[in-house]
Amino acid sequence: MNETNAGKITVLGLGPGSEAMITPEVKAALERASAVVGYNYYMDLISNLIPPKAICVDTGMKQETERAEKAFELAKQGHQVAVISSGDAGIYGMAPLIMELWDKKQPTSVEVSVLPGVSAMQAAAAKCGAPLGHDFCSISLSDLLTPWKTIEKRIRAAAGADFVTAVFNPKSNNRFWQLYRFKELFLEVRDLKTPVIIARQVSRSDEEISLTTLGDIDPEMVDMFSLLIVGNSQSYITHKKMVTPRGYQLRDQKELQALKLGQSIMQESFQTIYGQLTSHNYPTDALWAMIHTIHTTADFEYEKLFFATDGAIKTWHEYLTAGGGTIITDVTMVSSGLRKAAIARHQVEVKCYLGDPRVAELAEKQGITRTQAGIRLAAKEHPEALYVIGNAPTALIELVDLCRKGKAKPVGIVGAPVGFVNVEESKWRLKTLTGIPKAIVQGRKGGSSVAATIINAAFSYADAAEMMPGRDV
Repeated sequence: MNETNAGKITVLGLGPGSEAMITPEVKAALERASAVVGYNYYMDLISNLIPPKAICVDTGMKQETERAEKAFELAKQGHQVAVISSGDAGIYGMAPLIMELWDKKQPTSVEVSVLPGVSAMQAAAAKCGAPLGHDFCSISLSDLLTPWKTIEKRIRAAAGADFVTAVFNPKSNNRFWQLYRFKELFLEVRDLKTPVIIARQVSRSDEEISLTTLGDIDPEMVDMFSLLIVGNSQSYITHKKMVTPRGYQLRDQKELQALKLGQSIMQESFQTIYGQLTSHNYPTDALWAMIHTIHTTADFEYEKLFFATDGAIKTWHEYLTAGGGTIITDVTMVSSGLRKAAIARHQVEVKCYLGDPRVAELAEKQGITRTQAGIRLAAKEHPEALYVIGNAPTALIELVDLCRKGKAKPVGIVGAPVGFVNVEESKWRLKTLTGIPKAIVQGRKGGSSVAATIINAAFSYADAAEMMPGRDV
């Protein structure tokens, strides 16, 4: 056949031995093959899967190059060639050799592809629990193609870096001392009790799997059909299985400890603030928000400045945690201070209209500030939202006017603008507004962080009983 009609080579990973572990993709490729090339032992294992009319080329051990060259010869004749390899063809299998020959010697008209298989390392790991749960490597102790000095460097590196290590080709009739040396090198840095899996003929009818330790492993127990998996410093045996923790529980424990520490510090801070208040005769929800503002600012004057209508914070807690609520802020700095996790958990929408392109146009057209224009647009689209004003007194004045005209009826208003011009007046206006739950930082103090803190207090109001002494929520 002319090379222009050249066929294709597909390198197939057959898995560790059991037909059940051959992937459907690999089986389909075998069914399409007009020629199959492989080591005779593996060819026998899959003889029932090879098409009856397919050309079969099987050779003995150490004849990989001859098989690869024969595969290209058949492909040039137009055949669909399946080159088989145990486990995964790319892990100590035929795939690298086929790719090398394709690169260096063979015509580009021959198409080459590789289909993955389950490696013996994966099969053994699954049989024995989860030994490959964290970083791992594999090392072949065969020095037929790799100098032993290079292999020894890799062994030292794997041992020192605390990799879980899969050991392929640990021993043969002529290579009996390498595994002894491997054990010696690992024990230079690893504990004697490091768990070890010895998997022989994994997934085949004569499968044998045993668990031992690095100190107790006897190299004479191992043969050329065996694979070893050596755990790392965190690996352990439980229920006759090996586990190498990924770190989730440790991470969760650390996060829990950090959370508990943070809560402990905050609780101590809150109790300190509570103890230094001039009076405790405040509604629980208002007291909760007041202590938050003092905690944020380290300013006890907020005991005098903080004002909230009865049940406002509790009402907002119910509104926000019910899910689907909307918070409108006058500036983005208020949004930045809100608890992101709580917003996400309760699916609360937070909007600031200041960047809306319609705001500048409306402000110029009607001769008002951009914050006023933003509040007008917000009140039109979200008249019943929770409004949080932490910067602009003009925004608060505008909102109060809209409420008085019946154009907005928010679930609540936080009035905490900061500054000198119209700041106090805006808060006086808000205080006279009836029928709407509100929280106000009176006087000239306040700001975006304080406004956000009051809302965060509403989000966390369910914690009030635990965090404050002597309060019955």
